[in-house]
Amino acid sequence: MVGTAKKVDWRKVVPAPVILIFGPEEYLSGSATRRVRDHLRKSSPELELHELEASDYGSNQIFSIASPSLFAQPRLIIVNAMERCSDPFIEDIKKYLQNPAEDTTLVIRHNGSSVRGKSLLEALRASDDVVEVEAPKTEKEGPFTAFVKAEFAAAGRKVTDGAVRAVVAAFANDLSELANACEQVMSDSAEQIDEELVNKYFGGRVETTLWAIVDAAIEGREGEALMLMRHGLSTGVDIIPLISVFATKLHQMARVMHDRSVQPAALGLSSAWVLGKIRQSVAGWDDDGLAAALEACAEADAAAKGSERQPEFRLERLISLVANRGRVS
Repeated sequence: MVGTAKKVDWRKVVPAPVILIFGPEEYLSGSATRRVRDHLRKSSPELELHELEASDYGSNQIFSIASPSLFAQPRLIIVNAMERCSDPFIEDIKKYLQNPAEDTTLVIRHNGSSVRGKSLLEALRASDDVVEVEAPKTEKEGPFTAFVKAEFAAAGRKVTDGAVRAVVAAFANDLSELANACEQVMSDSAEQIDEELVNKYFGGRVETTLWAIVDAAIEGREGEALMLMRHGLSTGVDIIPLISVFATKLHQMARVMHDRSVQPAALGLSSAWVLGKIRQSVAGWDDDGLAAALEACAEADAAAKGSERQPEFRLERLISLVANRGRVS
């Protein structure tokens, strides 16, 4: 039926005649698919399950699978990789949308990596028999933090901001692992999930990266930046590249502070979004503070390259200075 596909959150999707799952995040796409499957199996243990690859689809295959059966068993048909679909798939699904089969749920997964099947996508999104679930790629801290908070909120658990940051720091490269970590922490009976509890579970797993340390300092989280730095050095992080990242960030901030019209390419940045974050970072800084931080950075670099026996002290001073906008705390 002509209309508009309804959009639902992947956590709330339930069976519908046709479900389009669109986006590159495999964890979200897979979780939505499993949720639909489990919902159907709960009400119909005899569920008939079919899984197809859109690239291998042959003419009339959907109609053959979805044709009425003697016992009217419910069916779940999962079609993967619509972004590589065959021509017969495009034509058949357009026809299928005109009269979806009863007792059948059709799940179509498209990772958004191509415009293949664009006319079919438009037809799916124009049908009120279709529910769309978005599975956007979740990139690093901002969206990861929102994801973790939503996981705890969905379970009705109280969680501190420090605990959320600790979980993200430990599993910042894989959304599936991040979700599993949330589930593991929530299995604890503690009334409130805090940073100490997270560290009890994953303290040895904190994934320290150079940018994680620098970002924590730039954002004013001095204690966290120092903790990440010490953990990083104890697990093999090289102090010289770390100081180099600080220098890069501080020079970018200095450029932005004095030229608000500067473009991403001039700073060697990949996008306007990254430039926007640097502009936000400059708030609260002044010329004297930035000059002091750059001087401390140069001193730390010299110490790390042999001028002092314990360059870690210079690095700690640099982190404290940066976290306090160039002012001595």
